[in-house]
Amino acid sequence: MRLAATVAAFALTAAPAIAQDMTAPRYPETHRGPTVETLFGEEVADPYRWLEDDVRNSPEVAQWVAQQNAVTDAYLAQLPARPWFNRRIGEIFDFARYSTPYERGGRYFYTHNTGLQNQSPLYVRDSLEGEARLLIDPNAWAQDGATALDSWRPSPDGSKLLYSVQDGGSDWRILRVLDVASGEPLGEEIRWAKFTSLAWVGEEGFLYSRFPEPAEGEDFQALNYNQAVYFHRIGTPQSADELVYATPGHPEQNHTAGVTHDGRWAIITSSIGTDARYEVRAIDLAARAAQGWQARELVTGFDNSWSVVEGIGGRLFVVTNKDAPRYRALTIDLDSVSPAWTELVAEREQPISGASVVGDRLVLSYLRDASSAVSLFTLEGTPAGEVELAGIGSVGGFSGEPGKAEAFYSFTSFNRPPTVYRWDMASGERTTFAEADLAFDPERFVVEQRFFASKDGTRVPMFIMRRRDLADAGAAVPTLLYGYGGFDISLTPGFSASRIAWVEAGGAYVVANIRGGGEYGKAWHDGGRRANKQNVFDDFIAAGEFLIAEGITPADGLAIQGGSNGGLLVGAVANQRPDLFAAGNASVGVMDMLRFDRWTAGRYWVDDYGYPDREEDWRILRGYSPLHNIRPGVDYPALLVTTADTDDRVVPGHSFKYTAALQAAGLGDRPQLIRIETRAGHGSGKPTDKAIAEAADVMSFLARWTGLQAP
Repeated sequence: MRLAATVAAFALTAAPAIAQDMTAPRYPETHRGPTVETLFGEEVADPYRWLEDDVRNSPEVAQWVAQQNAVTDAYLAQLPARPWFNRRIGEIFDFARYSTPYERGGRYFYTHNTGLQNQSPLYVRDSLEGEARLLIDPNAWAQDGATALDSWRPSPDGSKLLYSVQDGGSDWRILRVLDVASGEPLGEEIRWAKFTSLAWVGEEGFLYSRFPEPAEGEDFQALNYNQAVYFHRIGTPQSADELVYATPGHPEQNHTAGVTHDGRWAIITSSIGTDARYEVRAIDLAARAAQGWQARELVTGFDNSWSVVEGIGGRLFVVTNKDAPRYRALTIDLDSVSPAWTELVAEREQPISGASVVGDRLVLSYLRDASSAVSLFTLEGTPAGEVELAGIGSVGGFSGEPGKAEAFYSFTSFNRPPTVYRWDMASGERTTFAEADLAFDPERFVVEQRFFASKDGTRVPMFIMRRRDLADAGAAVPTLLYGYGGFDISLTPGFSASRIAWVEAGGAYVVANIRGGGEYGKAWHDGGRRANKQNVFDDFIAAGEFLIAEGITPADGLAIQGGSNGGLLVGAVANQRPDLFAAGNASVGVMDMLRFDRWTAGRYWVDDYGYPDREEDWRILRGYSPLHNIRPGVDYPALLVTTADTDDRVVPGHSFKYTAALQAAGLGDRPQLIRIETRAGHGSGKPTDKAIAEAADVMSFLARWTGLQAP
């Protein structure tokens, strides 16, 4: 349910009639406050600061949200392509989806969604060929389907299941445990967990990370400090949990815990932001009775990325970018007299994107121009072959453990949903565990990769998906260009029902692997952050220009889309090149770059963005902040801003203030609208029906302004 229908207590202005030409409607009037601050010698007005208040606690913000949704809903209801997109996205989305199975104690655990279930239930088999048994059905947890099963982890012998519950899209988690044989809960309830891993310590209990309980009314906006790792013993209250690791003298540090498959080591990984710069400590669980939770330092200094892949006895396997910007694999024997890091697999031209130890092999996933490739090595680092994949796509997994030859992994691409495979590493036999029955023909679509030159000459890749007949004909078609460009996150090929519908209708879908991501390792990330952030926008603008120059899209047919940091991207390039784009969707975006570090997880983002309280960084942020660089009186693309009331990652105040500023600026005849979902957050846990409805709204809006005609 949307907020427009839930705030009936407020007297709302009637939604205005919208002309059939679908130009900008009459927006609700937004109050301008008097706030002006002098920052580093510059006066900066912030007239919409009151929209930062939590919608749950502010009647004024709630009324503004309801008024905006009323206008947006009335506009979207008249879009001619909306009924088709809503129906077709639902049809494409209606296929059975499986997660990669996880085996413990001879039992196999996995999620399975029959197609249009709002949340994916969790099943267990008592053997690989055994009958599937429903273990958890999150669809029964909330009437609106907005309470989700998040992470889960069976205990080492498969007798218990630890899982986390996500309500309304929030980043906060509730942890619970159930008995696998009976399916009955064991009564555990852990609160205020956030950004946590789940790690069993034998069968007696588990490690998790939590923050202190926030002040009343501040749980969706207060900054997150003082994360700590705790041990919870099954059958005891949370108040009795043991503190395992914390740094009260450094409240900005974050800490998560994992346990090696053999149960020997608990690994504490600490960070201070979003950069892959970690400290690593190991707790010898075999010596816990004598030493307690004594943490042994392995890596200190927050200088490089260190990811512990696995442990076998005293030996740890690690992937790091120390002295290797594209990563390499190391090992260390903690039981030796003088433990030392030894290189197993040297850095390659392609960056390592994933690693696991299965059976007697080290499995390393690489990115070759943003597409997956998988190589095998012995545990001594000798090359042992490649894993054959089905073309351009992304691999997920590998789920397995040392000493057992069985592994599961998935493969997906733009035109293919994930297929889950079982792989017997001893025999080399690969069988299909789960494959989707599709409501479309993947062969109708062609996926290709091209490269374009950015403003400074940098060679940047992009993926293009089109209908085969239109690609063969060389037709210029309405095109949806997607990007992210930040936080070392790589955009690899993946399936989306809404993007298939867009292409099916005759459009092209393009992903630009712009700088700021991790597609080519540390240098690619560094090339798009802090003082280099403008490169991200230049790359994206160059991608749009390339698509027009190559005749893939007409000059008036280019739409752009991005979420979170990608929402910032859409806002920034719409300001810098409003002439280039016909329409855009900025989803859950970071729009106020001068105040982003004041809420929830925002303080972590200084690694990519810089510090708003430091003049050098502030001037860079001020130069591209979407909120502060809107150009009044200039014709802008049609923009649909999307956010949600429970987004406690990028608080919705970013989108509220940005939309209010757009609507006040007089940006031409094309609309500047905001769509605000209720009981949804930054994206994860969103129920299927809400995801389909939002996708239909966005696609039909972009179609209207790029000239895409639904069949």
